[in-house]
Amino acid sequence: MSAAAPTTITPATPTGADDVLRRYRRLVIVVRADPVICGHSVEARNLAEAALLQGFEEVTILTWPIDRLEAAGLPLKPLDRVLPYSPGITVERPDPVGDYRVPDGRWQAGLVGRLIELFTDGVPTVCLSLYLSPHTLAVTEAVTAARRTGLPVDVVTVAEAVGSDITNVVRTCVAQGRFGAAAHVMTSYLANDVVVAVSEYTKELIISAATEIDALHGTSFAAQSAERVAISYPALDTASYLGVDDADVAAVLARRGLADAPYVLFLSRLTEAKGVPDLITGFERATATATGPVRLVIAGRGPQEAEIRALAAASPLADRIQVLTDVHDAEKPALMQGAVAFVLPTLPRPEFVETFGIAVVEKMLAGGGVVATTTTGGVPEAVGDTAKIIEISDPDSVARVLDEVLAMTPAEREAWEARARAYALQFDRAEVLRKILALVSREVGAAEAVAA
Repeated sequence: MSAAAPTTITPATPTGADDVLRRYRRLVIVVRADPVICGHSVEARNLAEAALLQGFEEVTILTWPIDRLEAAGLPLKPLDRVLPYSPGITVERPDPVGDYRVPDGRWQAGLVGRLIELFTDGVPTVCLSLYLSPHTLAVTEAVTAARRTGLPVDVVTVAEAVGSDITNVVRTCVAQGRFGAAAHVMTSYLANDVVVAVSEYTKELIISAATEIDALHGTSFAAQSAERVAISYPALDTASYLGVDDADVAAVLARRGLADAPYVLFLSRLTEAKGVPDLITGFERATATATGPVRLVIAGRGPQEAEIRALAAASPLADRIQVLTDVHDAEKPALMQGAVAFVLPTLPRPEFVETFGIAVVEKMLAGGGVVATTTTGGVPEAVGDTAKIIEISDPDSVARVLDEVLAMTPAEREAWEARARAYALQFDRAEVLRKILALVSREVGAAEAVAA
């Protein structure tokens, strides 16, 4: 299938975005950045690159030392395959503060300390934190400390809440009756100048958890969240997926041994919430895959790696199932475009709910067959009406959808691809950043009006 022609995205100019670009010279992003395999790590990279293109003089990503990421057990890309950032983007990994007598918080202290230095050096700064705990907590602490130094501080803060902030932190605190910890996260979030969530579903999660806290303790977190939280969908580098060359696709497929037969692709983290066992079982049960040459490619890393490898090896179709744990960023668009279908049978888990579905949107941009996924969490916002829907935790539903997709003509699959791509263009990083800056402009203007 031919590669999509490169598309130039000309973003609209939300009111006030240019005012922010004229006033603020630096963007600081606090996040779990590369080499972490995470959609929001990718989002941070995209926002950093967009900030350079739109006129910020300095862009700094603050993140964690590699050894801390490894010790945390986070799924990581091979270090030698992490794509470089553009010149002008600085990635800092502050050293810990203190020695062994400080049992925890040493790296957090290093992060807060470096933020204070950035906030007090005289450069007008927009600071964006992705993940409330620990990044927004660090930013809020740093802003308070910076202002108490008596030095000039010109910083505006944006906090972006993702689903695991609520499912993994706030809801756990509510369930365990730990009001103080829940209040710490919520007050830090709402202390920021601009507060956003990655989807309407995520905002609903925030308000729901806040309502539970309010009912128990008489606080007003839910009303504040309902009034203040705006939606900022994850920012994607659409151009890198739209302009994949046929020769690049052919080279990747040949290198991976995928050039001689159609394949169904899963590409995401290997965790229980992603539903990969359902995909393997559905692949086994589908008529088109059981009797044909179609392969299943499972690409990713994560805590379920060993289990997925064992399931694949024990499958009656083991010779047609590949598990790839070394896919790097440059290969992703080609693997996506080369597939006949992309399946993400994600399901809700207590520790994680898909609050958007970044990998699905990347696939929609790349082309390559039909997207099939569930209605879990915020996924419907990511795909609109452009995907085949799989029932949650239902391998038979996976099998049915695979049979439907594999029975399509090339023209039918191309029609689905075109519709999905058109929908996904709204998530371009330039457009998303400018909408964030418009929110910043509105809040800064309101604060200055009150001060006057």
